[in-house]
Amino acid sequence: QTLPSNDIEHHFIIVSDIVYPEMSSKIRKASGEPDEFELSVAQELLNLEITSTDLKPSLHDLYITAAKECGNAIVIYVPYKLNRSFRKIQTKLTRELEKKFSGRNVLFIAQRSILGKSYARDQKTKGLRPRSRTLTAVQDAILEDIVYPTEIVGKRARCK
Repeated sequence: QTLPSNDIEHHFIIVSDIVYPEMSSKIRKASGEPDEFELSVAQELLNLEITSTDLKPSLHDLYITAAKECGNAIVIYVPYKLNRSFRKIQTKLTRELEKKFSGRNVLFIAQRSILGKSYARDQKTKGLRPRSRTLTAVQDAILEDIVYPTEIVGKRARCK
């Protein structure tokens, strides 16, 4: 049974007088419908929110934007604004999801945007392209997301 709601994003299911959010509240895509794999990842996040007492308060307001299978790894894309919240529980969440998906590696990557060199702002806001939106800055940030919780302390540039 679904409760009527003022907000379209939140739907709830009533099971024996306990209200549970639907799995569609755990994935929000900008365009298109989520595929079967993304729905399975969203369902596992919802199951963790319901069953895990230590993850429940942290997972309540979190959602993902996409999920992909890459070989033996699962890449889960999270909104950039929620990246800090995901990082607080990432080690526990990764461990639980790796158990659920039979030992496959789970990576959380923030959804970032790259602006081209020809980026021009509108008339109201003048200025250059933000450094955090350049190709190299986004690639460096994705690399840091992949190796989290460890830190990158040195890089080498090789020119031939």
